[in-house]
Amino acid sequence: MGRSVENEKDMLLSDERYRNVLIVRFNALSDVAMTVPVVYSVCAAHHDKRFIMLTQPVASTLFINKPANLEVIAVDVKVKYHGIAGMRRLYRDMMEKYGIDVVIDLQGTFLTRILGAFFALRGVPVKRIDSGRSGKRALTRRYNKRMFPLISFRERYREVFYRAGFVFSETFKSLYEGRKADSSIFAEITTPKKDGERWIAVAPFAKYPGKIYPIHLMKKVVDEIASWDNVKVFLCGSAEEHKILVEWEKEYDNVISLAVKKYGFPMELSLLSHCDVMVSMDSANMHLASLVCVPVVSVWGATHPYCGYMGWHQDMQDIVQLNMVCRPCSVFGDKSCRFKDFFCLSGISPSLIISRVKAVLER
Repeated sequence: MGRSVENEKDMLLSDERYRNVLIVRFNALSDVAMTVPVVYSVCAAHHDKRFIMLTQPVASTLFINKPANLEVIAVDVKVKYHGIAGMRRLYRDMMEKYGIDVVIDLQGTFLTRILGAFFALRGVPVKRIDSGRSGKRALTRRYNKRMFPLISFRERYREVFYRAGFVFSETFKSLYEGRKADSSIFAEITTPKKDGERWIAVAPFAKYPGKIYPIHLMKKVVDEIASWDNVKVFLCGSAEEHKILVEWEKEYDNVISLAVKKYGFPMELSLLSHCDVMVSMDSANMHLASLVCVPVVSVWGATHPYCGYMGWHQDMQDIVQLNMVCRPCSVFGDKSCRFKDFFCLSGISPSLIISRVKAVLER
């Protein structure tokens, strides 16, 4: 990608002009999680700057062990900062408290464009993500698909900072700096990991049906894994999925559901850092596990890794998917199946997922 004269000027002057940097990414949880390696790395490379990250309340707790020059602010865009008037109020609050010098828009939707417009009217530069919509359309259209991998969203995030003049290398190792979290943090959930014991996390759900492996088949995966010696299984899910996971938990002494109560990301991620592998859909859980360096056996249906949403530093050989001419039909898994069966998911054998889990454990 060629550099414009404006971009070259930004790179030369950013150290002088940009002291207070506003980063915006409100939704979704998985996308916010994908910003972490990039944001932590740019903060480490520019420790003389102040970075202010605006995100949704639940995602704000993801930023564990954050750099000293990063401030994370939970923004409720549904109530206090709702709509155009809310974005104007947010703009005023940020300018009054931080004197923002540049805006890094990592979302690029209507809401953040409105927010950016208020800053631009004040003369504050706004750098916005290129979401690659044309490439996604070519990849997901019904006929004549262009089956080539798109640029990952982490690279897209990085490119926005680059255009603002922030050059940096990836120095992020994990939320726990490449180590495992202190086991005392998750003492409420379980006892510390024993020598020789293997911990396996299973996250069977996702937001949309096009991403969810059939529950009765996932139950077979859990049944097999739970039968192994020296294994403890942790089931990850939301309050809405609580009933199903609790029923699975009741069948085994070595299965624990994390959906029983809201432990919160600091506790759950600390536990996850001790796991040997996670089984997950193409969902936020895949990205959360990536942030604590846990290998993920990820199951893909209507979506596809080529769309750019692979977990950070995850291995392609751990992906479970079927090669079908209709895949991918959706970027987010939110479209109905034209064949009415989501065979891209139901056609995956539980034994295939189990074999991938075994392969990770044997490395």
